[in-house]
Amino acid sequence: MMSSDAARIRTEVQVMFFDTDCAAVVHNIAYLRFIEIARTLLAEQLGLGLAQMAQDQKYPVVVRTEIDYRRPAKLGDRLVIEGWLHRVERVRFWCAFRIIRPVDGVTIADCRQMLAMIEMPSAKLLRLPEHWQQYRVEQDPV
Repeated sequence: MMSSDAARIRTEVQVMFFDTDCAAVVHNIAYLRFIEIARTLLAEQLGLGLAQMAQDQKYPVVVRTEIDYRRPAKLGDRLVIEGWLHRVERVRFWCAFRIIRPVDGVTIADCRQMLAMIEMPSAKLLRLPEHWQQYRVEQDPV
């Protein structure tokens, strides 16, 4: 499920067995997979669909990830991942993510990622799409 705002998405995941450790607690790498799902959906909202990226050979690449683990999620939990375009510069941009357990309203994790656009196979750094200029003002998560 996605919101109507083109610079913001909301999606749900259920914690599966393979997301957890032997104590049935979600391990740290699984949160990055949840964020990857949200970032892919957000990219699509911004005009960077998977098929189009493959055709154009232009891709957003993660340069930096910051994540704060607030509370543990556990096997079977249903989680909501919210993602939004947080900040846009000339050649890099920040996406922000929040993972929430809706049953009790607890924030599980907060994350920010810095990305840049490159063209393959040369790995040439690209300017961001012109229509992204409308997002140049930093947006709050709420």
